[in-house]
Amino acid sequence: AILAAHYREMGRVAVEYPRLPDLVRAPDGEVVARVDGREHFESARNAGHGALMVSGHFGTFELMGGWMARRQPVSFVVKPLSNPRVEAWIRCVRERMGAQVIHTGSGTRGILRALRENRWVLFLADQDARRDGLFVPFFGIPTSTPRGPAAIALRTGAPIVMTFIERQADGRHVIDFRAPLVPPPASDPDPERTLTAAHTAVLEARIRARPDHWFWLHRRWKTPPPGAATEEAR
Repeated sequence: AILAAHYREMGRVAVEYPRLPDLVRAPDGEVVARVDGREHFESARNAGHGALMVSGHFGTFELMGGWMARRQPVSFVVKPLSNPRVEAWIRCVRERMGAQVIHTGSGTRGILRALRENRWVLFLADQDARRDGLFVPFFGIPTSTPRGPAAIALRTGAPIVMTFIERQADGRHVIDFRAPLVPPPASDPDPERTLTAAHTAVLEARIRARPDHWFWLHRRWKTPPPGAATEEAR
């Protein structure tokens, strides 16, 4: 049942995708029904030091980033696709929405520059990070998770604001800005792991509430944790 509902939602997202540059310019209430937690967005924006907007492949996340880009400069951190034509087309869609693109292979320089310019940096931190990731609990399984958001937050002091978009029964969307995650205490022996586990737990809770919205087709548990069987996790 979850998979069938997920395929239906993926179909809706696919239909919306080519129209994203127009959808983000729609009048308030027409495509995005409402925005919850707007005070967290405003607070981080007014601080003037940028922020890390962390989410997952959940709902029409590109629409969420495009909505933000119309109100606050945004940079998408993305991994280039293997198909250069599709990559060019998607980049064009993002730029037409007003978003900047930072490729993961370029290191942290572009991300640090974006934060200095008071841009919000969007991370989708929910895909297998292989042996470079941190293994933190996700649905009860130690799961390789990108370390970038936590590492950069700890290095720069930029807040991590978990952000989600959900489709309502009438087809419109609700964007939800959560309160910034509380940084680990100075006494924490592994603050990067603690912060990574914290944002992963928030995402898991959201997936449990709306499982049809998450991209289940990715092999999220592909990399087994150290010490586990060498064959890939199913």
